[in-house]
This record gives sequence, structure tokens and C-alpha cells, in this order.
Amino acid sequence: MALYGIADLHLSFQNHKPMDIFGDIWIKHEDKIKENWINKVTDKDTVLIPGDISWAMRLDEAMTDLEWIDGLPGRKILLKGNHDYWWSSPSKMSNLFDNLFFLQNNYYIYNDYALCGTRGWTCPNEIKFSEHDKKVYNREIHRLRLSLEAARKDGFKKYIVMTHYPPTNEKFERSGFMEIYEEYNVSKVIYGHLHNKDSFEMGLKGIHNGIEYILTSSDYIDFNPIKIM
Repeated sequence: MALYGIADLHLSFQNHKPMDIFGDIWIKHEDKIKENWINKVTDKDTVLIPGDISWAMRLDEAMTDLEWIDGLPGRKILLKGNHDYWWSSPSKMSNLFDNLFFLQNNYYIYNDYALCGTRGWTCPNEIKFSEHDKKVYNREIHRLRLSLEAARKDGFKKYIVMTHYPPTNEKFERSGFMEIYEEYNVSKVIYGHLHNKDSFEMGLKGIHNGIEYILTSSDYIDFNPIKIM
């Protein structure tokens, strides 16, 4: 019953959007994901998918991509990314699939851990942080707390958080997200969103103040689900 993570699948089986414009590493990337997934993940395992799942604009357009994920081994827990415009009501989406579960203001269980999270947002920085950014940033902090608090009220004391955006800015300064992680004694934070070598270097990794931060962008982990636990 292992726990894996892989973000930024960027699927587009119905509305084809080639990813190789972002580099040769993306050529037939969905085939790489499928092969690695099948060779590693079993039906007893759980896979966290923190955002940017499908390029579709509507749920009906995303169904081919979601059905493809649903058919892969294991239980999959999905989180909305900044490109997931197709995202609908979590309850509506969960009723459509046997092995896909959607994280939004709620939590799921992995052994004695609560799997919590929210999409996140750009953290305050010196380059660009508008009033709109501030509004969304504060809303996402609130949603993170809702997810963690729901688990805590049900008696959970151990947490793993999934978020799409990095938990801090390019200078690794403390953010409201990090303060909540530390307040709840979160064990691990799984995230994606970053692409290409320069961006990878801006991602917080390793253990900081007792919390392990794990970057799972699919191109960063060579399209191979990474074992979290």
C-alpha cells in the first residue's frame, strides 16, 4: 500500500495539444507515464496527482483524459491545477469514476494519515503580486485550513498535504501556507507546477522546519511516479 505522487500530466487525448513544444522530453510523454506507472504502481497503492491534469476546458472534454487515468492501477486522488478549467463539483466528478477521488475542502485517508490540500497560488514576491493575487492567495490559505481542520476534527494527527503551486516564492521566503503546515505539524508537502531546469531550482525541496517538501512535476521526475511513503 505505497503512496506515490506525480503532477502536471497535461493530457489532451480529445483536444490534442502537443507538449513537445516545451522540449523533446515531452515527446509522447503520456506513453512514458503509462509505462512507468504500470511497472511501479499496484491496485493497492494510492497516487497523488497535484494539478494540471488535462488541457480540456469542460468536463465532457476531459472525460477521455480522466478515463485514461482511471484505468491505470491504484487509487488516484486529484487536485485542481491552474490549467484545470474543466474542474467541476468534486461530488459530481467522483460519482463518474471508480478509482478517481477529488480533493477540495475535504480530505482522504492513507493509513493513519489524512491527505489534505488545496491548489495554492503565487506567493508574495518582488516581481509581481497584484491585489488579485493577494485575494486568491488568502482564499487558498483559507481552503488549506478548511481541509486540515476537517481532518483534525475527525481525530487525525498526521497529515500529508498536496498542493499545485510551490509553497513559497523564488527566494524561499516564508509564506502563509508554510505557517499553516507548521501549525498542523504536516509531515510532507507534495506539489508541482514548475517546469524546466531554471524553474526546478526555484522549488523548495527537502526537509525544512521538520516538513519534507517534494516536487513532483512530471518532467522533473522523468514522468515516473515518485514514491512518497
